[in-house]
Amino acid sequence: MEETLTYSETTQEFLDFIKVEKDYRSDALDLLEEGKSRYVTDLKLNFKNSFESDLLSKKEVALLGVALAVNAGNKVLKQFFRDNAAAEGASDAEIAEAVACASLLSANNVLYRFRHFVNKEKYNETPARIKMNIMARPVTGKEFFELISLAVSAVNGCEMCVRSHENSLIELGSKEERIFEAVRLSAVITSVSKVIF
Repeated sequence: MEETLTYSETTQEFLDFIKVEKDYRSDALDLLEEGKSRYVTDLKLNFKNSFESDLLSKKEVALLGVALAVNAGNKVLKQFFRDNAAAEGASDAEIAEAVACASLLSANNVLYRFRHFVNKEKYNETPARIKMNIMARPVTGKEFFELISLAVSAVNGCEMCVRSHENSLIELGSKEERIFEAVRLSAVITSVSKVIF
């Protein structure tokens, strides 16, 4: 009979913070524990510090988290951020819009990355034929919808989309510090999604 690895106190604190089931396991966490890696401490601190932003409200952090967790296909983090968003007063429509934004931007990122990589006039002139009506009147507001769009695009590595959404945010009056904070949060959530899933 194989002995079950016991998670360290640090790892257990991290899992408690994310509110996973007591018997939660992941192969990635097992590997970190087996190697007695100090990285879990960094991961835990980076994640917890993401909630202490002067530039993003707790509701905005949670909605960004929903979009990024959906983009990563991460059920554990999606539930965590959905619960946080609801606790911070996000409506069902706002939560749904974060999910919709992640889905829409994933489609746009594939198309516009292709256009950027190939850079042929024919492809650049061909209509995208992807409906984007949600962008016209977002329930979360134009600036925040653009912020989610930028965050998802940064994770998905679409240079054209990142540049376009960053430019839109600046035109809407967003401060560069707020933009950077959203991208930093995206980086942290992406790193956690590789270990907790």
